[in-house]
Amino acid sequence: MKKTYKIEVDCANCANKMEEATRNTPGVKNAVVNFMTLKMKVEFEDGADVDAVMQQVVKNCKVVEDDCEIFL
Repeated sequence: MKKTYKIEVDCANCANKMEEATRNTPGVKNAVVNFMTLKMKVEFEDGADVDAVMQQVVKNCKVVEDDCEIFL
């Protein structure tokens, strides 16, 4: 399953950090963060609990970029 989320981030480097943090989250198959459109596309592994995975994604992204926002 793939979902797109609106995000708020200050710079392209920060967006790259968010993308890497999201990709390294268990339950995420792939993730792409587009700084220009302020969107994050997340592909989940089969059978993953999307809500629980995204809660962890938010926590992981806050570690690398504390002022980022992901609108779930």
